[in-house]
Amino acid sequence: AGCRDRNSPTCCTGRNNECFEYTKRKTVCYCDAYCQKTRDCCEDYQQVCQISALDCEVGPWGSWSPCTSPCGIGSTERSRQVSVPPRNGGMPCPDLKQRRGCYGNNAVCSSAKVAKILPDSYKRNFKDPWRRPHMLMKEEKAYCVYLRVKQASVACKLKLWSAQLVRDRLVCAECQSDAMSKSDRCGGDGLEGSRTFWVAASVSGCHGSWVRESSSKGCHCPPYSVLFV
Repeated sequence: AGCRDRNSPTCCTGRNNECFEYTKRKTVCYCDAYCQKTRDCCEDYQQVCQISALDCEVGPWGSWSPCTSPCGIGSTERSRQVSVPPRNGGMPCPDLKQRRGCYGNNAVCSSAKVAKILPDSYKRNFKDPWRRPHMLMKEEKAYCVYLRVKQASVACKLKLWSAQLVRDRLVCAECQSDAMSKSDRCGGDGLEGSRTFWVAASVSGCHGSWVRESSSKGCHCPPYSVLFV
């Protein structure tokens, strides 16, 4: 009676209630690794199972993956494979994956292709009480761009307005005169069929990418949209 009398496999890893045998007194004893904690191992467990135990062995770490965010805070991970699995109560395998933070600094991040946005509640539509009637009013130019969100970081959930920037949602972004460059365009207003990047100016760590689908001149986006800044 005991572990040596069991059919193959002789011993079991972890906790396995079916991994049992009988003692000389015909009482149940166990041959799994958990029996060392419950102290109900068969008498020959140490001789049979510990001698035949095989610890887990793993290979070297692979290379780190690209940063999940091409612009701003993201994460990267690496993994390794099991070369020898544990047997007969041997040491279990260590962690097979590692993850760490990273900061994406792609070449496009420093260019005008990255849009900085704010909620449309930042519109400057107030009236200046000191404006003289004879003063020339600044010519207001505006156009709208409809963009399909492709990626948004977890930090965007911190604010109500940025939480709406989720994958596959169509967003209307308005370009007003104050945000226009010399070319009468807003930086990062996107290219049709090509992914560009955006950053939420008032939410730390909120960033992502989108694809431009259409645009319209002389329009205004509906409420709860975003503005280029």
